[in-house]
Amino acid sequence: MEECKISKLYNLDETIAKELIQKYTYGWEVLPYIEEYIKELGKTLNKEEYKQLDNNVWIHKTAKVYDSAYIGGNCIICKDAEIRHCAFIRKNAIIGENCVVGNSTELKNVILFNKVQVPHYNYVGDSILGYKAHMGAGSITSNVKSDKKLIVINNIETNMKKIGAMIGDNVEIGCGSVLNPGTIIGKNTNIYPLSSVRGVIKENSIYKNRNEIVEKND
Repeated sequence: MEECKISKLYNLDETIAKELIQKYTYGWEVLPYIEEYIKELGKTLNKEEYKQLDNNVWIHKTAKVYDSAYIGGNCIICKDAEIRHCAFIRKNAIIGENCVVGNSTELKNVILFNKVQVPHYNYVGDSILGYKAHMGAGSITSNVKSDKKLIVINNIETNMKKIGAMIGDNVEIGCGSVLNPGTIIGKNTNIYPLSSVRGVIKENSIYKNRNEIVEKND
């Protein structure tokens, strides 16, 4: 279970949500508390740096947000982030410094660490993406099982119906990939395009398919 732990996946110095995340052992344990954390953290943000909109939305004054982007309630957009044309931020999103949220990308109940890129037609729900994680065009996190049962991760009963993916630092997700509910991807891992990924993928791996996962050479 070491591969699933927050301490193995993320550099917590690369997120404004450090105080929240460090309370827990596993990333999915954080998900139910994102909304309330945003509301409380937002009240403490420097008013000279952040502008506050309705519905508990705070946007750093250096962030670039296109007029066509939709931002629902409970959202913090940090320094130098870019929210592109027709991005759809439904609710409960922490978007780190220098992040890119692109055209037709949808976010819901997520934490994006600094320098995360979800730039083209991505769905990211009930997930945490580590520092410099990148999702290729059309890749998505699936957050509900088809049978609607509660999600089990490495024999741990989460007692949760909605969990997307816990994606470690410096992970590359290939175009058109689907990360099935409860997927854990260790840091510095590459996922081949058009992959269907489930379970726990160790750090420093190359995921070619379910039966071919190789360790990266230094």
